[in-house]
Amino acid sequence: MSAPAIAAFVYGALALVGGIIGFAQVRSKVSLISGIVTGLLLILGGVGIVQAQPWGLILAISVTGLLVVVFVGRLVKTRKAMPAGLMVVAGVAALATLLQALG
Repeated sequence: MSAPAIAAFVYGALALVGGIIGFAQVRSKVSLISGIVTGLLLILGGVGIVQAQPWGLILAISVTGLLVVVFVGRLVKTRKAMPAGLMVVAGVAALATLLQALG
């Protein structure tokens, strides 16, 4: 399996788990829904990458970029490393890996 596919799967799993944890801790339906939607989209992008479909990489880059922007905003606002800092660091790493696949 390629590094971009692994990056999409891992970041997707982090988004899914983060949304579930956000809901469990503070009953945030927004966290649950956004975590599930973005996590599943990233996993779908990873499947597309594994199948050598161009849309898979585009989808994974788009969703990862969006999440990085959202979590940078949250990090600036809350100044808390968890979960915003973790998602920014993981997102930047995933985005760098995905963008390298563009060539």
